[in-house]
Amino acid sequence: MYTYKKKKTKKNIIVMMLVFIVLFSLYMLLKMYTRIEPYKRESIVTEKLSASVESLEENDVKITDVIDKVNSSVVGISKIKEMGNNIFSYNGTGDLGLGTGMIVTENGYILTNEHVSGKKYANCYVTLDTGETCNGSVVWADEEIDLAIVKIMKNKLPVIELGNSEVLKVGETVYAIGNPIGYEFQRTVTSGIISALDRVVKLTENEREVFMSNLIQTDATINPGNSGGPLIDIEGKVVGINSVKITSAESIGFAIPINIVKPIINTFLQEGDFEEAGIGIFAYDKNIIPYINANINFEEGIYVEQVKVNSAAYKSGLEKGDIIIQIDDKKIKKMCELREYIYTKKVGEKVNLQVLRNNKVKNIEIFLLKK
Repeated sequence: MYTYKKKKTKKNIIVMMLVFIVLFSLYMLLKMYTRIEPYKRESIVTEKLSASVESLEENDVKITDVIDKVNSSVVGISKIKEMGNNIFSYNGTGDLGLGTGMIVTENGYILTNEHVSGKKYANCYVTLDTGETCNGSVVWADEEIDLAIVKIMKNKLPVIELGNSEVLKVGETVYAIGNPIGYEFQRTVTSGIISALDRVVKLTENEREVFMSNLIQTDATINPGNSGGPLIDIEGKVVGINSVKITSAESIGFAIPINIVKPIINTFLQEGDFEEAGIGIFAYDKNIIPYINANINFEEGIYVEQVKVNSAAYKSGLEKGDIIIQIDDKKIKKMCELREYIYTKKVGEKVNLQVLRNNKVKNIEIFLLKK
């Protein structure tokens, strides 16, 4: 009996010693792990941070190259300002109204704002990147969307690349380029992001309320002299034309989407001229209607506020209060979509409108007239 107990006790001691050794080994391994792991993590973080910095530096180099290339296509535009109060007036340089433009064809077509260049057939002065000043003539202008195209007699000019404003996303990085105060600050570059899309801005011009819709909102600084200059993406492609700045709010600037005017630029490039066809209406997007009349309700389309007398729409029977939901095979949600589609058509061509009138669908055939 004594021998058996002695052997059992000895066995228990051995088992306990083995358990202790195992636990001690695990403790030491754990201790070593906790000491080493932070250094591993720190090493990984350092490596990632270093890679990010290298990537950022490479990206910065690309951006500076992109900006340098774009700047050669940015021009200054000046004209004698018209008398009277205008929301875009800027008198930082006496009697000259200063703004910005961008070269869109190598044979001298320049895109800018209508309030910068003046109305169609007006004359202005264009200063190139080289410092040369040329006489410019406004060959197309639309006051409603504040865009114009100026022609100068020059060839082999550096052309800015046009992007696609339809694929923009909120949060994208953008750069605004222009002459914010005058030529002494020409081609100033400011950066920011796309803050919002399809914005509506209500303005008062000559004691009349006007609305600008479908605007790109950005926090890139846009001052009066930036008007007409490009809003570009990180690849240097134009996604918008800088236009309005709300002076009562900091870091809120707006640009007109580039896609609106691309059909016109293409026509000038291919044909050297553009005869604008028109329907002859003034219509509002759905998101503007609450400003106009809260009692007007519809699900989709644009609301016809005015039909011009003797216009194509007038002669075809389109009426105030009609809601345009489709043109030919294209669904219409915004006025800019209708405008962009009409810009691809010629005077005399036929389009088919599908409208809602008294909650009933009506088809209207329209032959476009010269605007």
